[in-house]
Amino acid sequence: MYNVNKLREVFPDTTVYKDQTVMATFLSAAVPAFLRDWILKRKAGNDGRIADSNELVAYIADIIPRREQRLSLEDTARSNGETKKFLARVDIQFNIRSNHYSFEISDLGITHNQTYIEDYVWERIKDEVMHTSGGWGLVKLGYITPEEINESGRSKGGKLTLLDYKNFCPYEVNLDAFREARKEFNIDEWVDIILGAIDYNPDGYSDWFEKHTLLTRILPFIEPRVNLVELAPKGTGKSYLFGRVGKYGWLASGGTLTRAKLFYDLAAKKTGLVSAYDFIAMDEIQSIRFDDPNEMQGALKAYMESGEATFGQNKIIGTAGVILLGNIPREDMDITKDMFQTLPVIFRESALLDRFHGFIQGNNIPRMTENLKINGWALNTEYFTEIMHLLRKQSECMRYRNVVEELVDYPPGADTRDKEAVLRVCTAYLKLFFPHWINATSVVRGEFNQYCLRPAVKMREIIRSQLQLLDPIEFGGKNLAAFSLKEL
Repeated sequence: MYNVNKLREVFPDTTVYKDQTVMATFLSAAVPAFLRDWILKRKAGNDGRIADSNELVAYIADIIPRREQRLSLEDTARSNGETKKFLARVDIQFNIRSNHYSFEISDLGITHNQTYIEDYVWERIKDEVMHTSGGWGLVKLGYITPEEINESGRSKGGKLTLLDYKNFCPYEVNLDAFREARKEFNIDEWVDIILGAIDYNPDGYSDWFEKHTLLTRILPFIEPRVNLVELAPKGTGKSYLFGRVGKYGWLASGGTLTRAKLFYDLAAKKTGLVSAYDFIAMDEIQSIRFDDPNEMQGALKAYMESGEATFGQNKIIGTAGVILLGNIPREDMDITKDMFQTLPVIFRESALLDRFHGFIQGNNIPRMTENLKINGWALNTEYFTEIMHLLRKQSECMRYRNVVEELVDYPPGADTRDKEAVLRVCTAYLKLFFPHWINATSVVRGEFNQYCLRPAVKMREIIRSQLQLLDPIEFGGKNLAAFSLKEL
């Protein structure tokens, strides 16, 4: 476990006290972890504690309105001219045809065709919007009447309008400062700090291997287009991590997933989830249905290969990774057997499976228990997820990928997809565990091999073994090439 005083000294503005009694209040209100830590920062005392839990409950209800409160908000905007500020995820778009900006608050059921942003407001808030944290901010709504709109010839009917928007991130997120801070900790301390940042208690795990496997789940948070498959026993926390920790990802749980929703809606001329989020996690994958499996399979193959897919005359470009999450009994977790037989049929094609970079063995992650929940000072979840998002920038990706390319050796005959999978996952690990290693000369080779290269190779080996079982004609007898550290 890391030294709490040292953590607070190195990260004085970005630590919070995560009290499980208080955490339960947020959990019951379905407040995501990044919003929870923002609220904690505002409401906790100097000791990090919440003095009045009833006051906290009232504040949560007041600052994060629910869908059933929409009518009240609309009435207030119409009657008073404006609402009070509240937290919401806002999607802002520019309508070229009508030459105006509109916004959507999906959690409240407010859509673009019901909204309008006046030019003077846009000029005031656009800097905040451009530097927004995943669309989340403090917003204030107003109302513009049909007469006001018609007088300028802009539209018919009244509209809700956005009067104010402020990015809720209460501190500067600086990658260079973060890299300098990382230098203050050894690898064991740093692993524990990351676990605390995503709400896990490092003392609850038996060894570094369990911790490392759990943290593999967040590689798509930090590296673009990391495509993973995880099969795990029930109760290991998959849904929580992908659905409640980060603000830049999308968790789809069961139901039907359409091409329009995932990639592009031809009727609405609107891009889908892969263009808007850092990752798309398909939870309970065995129960997800696709309206046109053949079309979806083709689209996924194109997108997962290059980050692009074409629909009609429309090319969709995204950086979202695709993650499949499914349940499997511990006794059925055997990499020498076909573990994908219960997956939807579209994922039972070798050409699509080959585009997944790695497999997470969820049986190496213990079932969630109370002693695995953080209870004490830890890195702010919102801050850490923002750092991971910034590390996905193209300039950062090139920086760390160059380090990996300088370190890792592989034969010239290595399969291209295998090579890309190993190096992409290895780069993600490097960013996560050793963000301060920005050139090859600073790397501690033994730690890089243990925490980055060997796990990346193992994850791809499992995909390769499943391909051999699924398609023995194409992949039988073709093992993963040897990846190793280059000689000094």
